[in-house]
Amino acid sequence: MDAAPPPTAPHHYEDYPMHTFRDADEREWIVSVDVASVKRCRDLLDVDLLDAQTTLQRLMVDPITLVDCLYVTCKPQADERGISDEQFAAAMRGRVIAKAKDALVQEVVDFFPEEADRENLSIAIGKFNEMAGRTRDLIRAKLDSPELAKEIEAALIAVGSSFGSSPENSASTPVP
Repeated sequence: MDAAPPPTAPHHYEDYPMHTFRDADEREWIVSVDVASVKRCRDLLDVDLLDAQTTLQRLMVDPITLVDCLYVTCKPQADERGISDEQFAAAMRGRVIAKAKDALVQEVVDFFPEEADRENLSIAIGKFNEMAGRTRDLIRAKLDSPELAKEIEAALIAVGSSFGSSPENSASTPVP
């Protein structure tokens, strides 16, 4: 099988690093947020990548919206390779999504022309990631707690006791 041609690299300035990820099929994608990709997301998905408060939060927690935005952002490369949105999405799972999310979110941050805006967005994303990590830690602590095991056992006993007084075997029950 012939290797897919390399993606066409968008224009990048020296101080503007290129963000990439590899999908589960080992295809490399260059993520580039520019005016054209922002317009494609608005037109095709009705998603405003520049709405930092709503869209960035959605990108962080909703893998479907994230993958849709990634596909639309990478659409020129996908078109060059003949890869449909279904094929693109089929190669997005697990750690691939995490790496692709980091690339897209960083591209959105880098899109903003003002340094202060980029710094504020980076701080907000850092805080969001910190809170998500703390939430995962709290969930893990609850799952590991002896109290949870006791609660589950009590619930199983309660369910079991509700089935404990079953009617006698139908073979010994006289037919009226």
